[in-house]
Amino acid sequence: HILKKSPHADDLFKNIKIPKTWFISSDGLPNFVKYNNLEEVTEQKYKEVDQVRIEYPQIIQLFKNSMFSAEILRGLSMALDDFGEVPIIVRSSSLLEDRLGTAFSGKYKSLFLANQGSKQERLDALTDAIAEVYASTFGPDPIEYRAERGLLDFYEEMGIMIQEVIGNRAGKYFLPTYAGVAFSNNEFRWSPRIKREDGLLRLVPGLGTRAVDRTSDDYPVLIAPGKPGLKVNITPEDIARYAPSKLDVINMETNAFETIEIRDFLKDHGEDVPGITRILSKYERNHLRPASGLTNFKEDDLVVTFDGLRDKTNFVKQMQVILNRLQEDIGNAVDIEFASDGKDFYLLQCRPQSHSAGVTATAIPKNIPKEMMVFTANKFITNGLIPPISHIVFVDPQSYNSLETFDEMKAIGQAIGKLNKLLPKRQFVLMGPGRWGSRGDIKLGVSVTYSDFNNTCALIEIALQKGKYVPELSFGTHFFQDLVEAQ
Repeated sequence: HILKKSPHADDLFKNIKIPKTWFISSDGLPNFVKYNNLEEVTEQKYKEVDQVRIEYPQIIQLFKNSMFSAEILRGLSMALDDFGEVPIIVRSSSLLEDRLGTAFSGKYKSLFLANQGSKQERLDALTDAIAEVYASTFGPDPIEYRAERGLLDFYEEMGIMIQEVIGNRAGKYFLPTYAGVAFSNNEFRWSPRIKREDGLLRLVPGLGTRAVDRTSDDYPVLIAPGKPGLKVNITPEDIARYAPSKLDVINMETNAFETIEIRDFLKDHGEDVPGITRILSKYERNHLRPASGLTNFKEDDLVVTFDGLRDKTNFVKQMQVILNRLQEDIGNAVDIEFASDGKDFYLLQCRPQSHSAGVTATAIPKNIPKEMMVFTANKFITNGLIPPISHIVFVDPQSYNSLETFDEMKAIGQAIGKLNKLLPKRQFVLMGPGRWGSRGDIKLGVSVTYSDFNNTCALIEIALQKGKYVPELSFGTHFFQDLVEAQ
């Protein structure tokens, strides 16, 4: 509505749409809790976070085994009739999540459903997903986050959005051509020429989960709308190496969310995805050139660059105007999610972007004697003074790399979580290999969540050279939004 009233509406906003969406209002959670006599669950927020973490799986199961009122079931049945058999996503929309000055983004669950099968099967899957989103209110990360900000006594109400998934069918898979997130403030600037107000786009092919979540084994494409020509990677070799290699999709045959290899998908289904050539480039003899209508998906070496979208359409300009217009109207920096089916652009969600008030860079002293340096870094998100440090928690990269089992690596993350509680708050530095918070391939970094490291005063990621190259580290995800906001 805000955008349609804008002076740019005719040319820049004519192809913007909003997906079909049904809502359960935020009083649905307390009604669900009361209907099933689950009132004691609200006491979880006052327990130690370790206890919360242990009990959380049981709470999910308890909620999934609970009943919905006849009124809600009638409403959900009508919603399913309206959607038909297209994939849907059940999104959290909590009151705290959408409040100015907090960054609950990524703390609560959103669940994709293929929405296939009989009406009863589809309804069962939908109620199961809603129950799981409700249960995520009582998970360790949001409770720890609320405790830090004095929000435990604030009654958290969880609204639900049930939204049509944007995209097309390609073989047995369903996916948008591309999706992503955009921030009005860029808190991770890879070039000194990029300013905070230049904004940030994180783009991925397929479902936007790989843009929102902190993935351990892949990269989004980053663009600063205010400086679209300043790429993170410059050489064709680096652009190809750090291009997205995986794709999140919904498998319509197994009714499951899946991650697949882009290369394999393009060979089999590249021709089935509208507008796919706009986000691909051909890699030939160490040169990249935009893909075209004559692309041979089976033979060509294709790389996801988004160059065609950035250089040959008004997409980046459109995103910049959208971010500026929404920020102006809401009176705060914004964080939006979007997707495209290859033809139209869909705005999925908009919320205030959290920010750290008045953070100014601190001058780093010159000529420090070498023997006085504990470590040095040449890339940082924010810089400032930190209080007297009593401890450094150091995960030795070589030793971590030599661990052989998944359980041994998980144990390191659990040990970090324990130290996070024991050590003096905001007086220890945490250093470790690769990407903190890795999921999936945790060999690339220690598997922790926000509540395992939130008491540290500085978080350091060590990039070890492997062969000829140094692995690229993390980019500004919701994970970093929390850290920047917490200073």
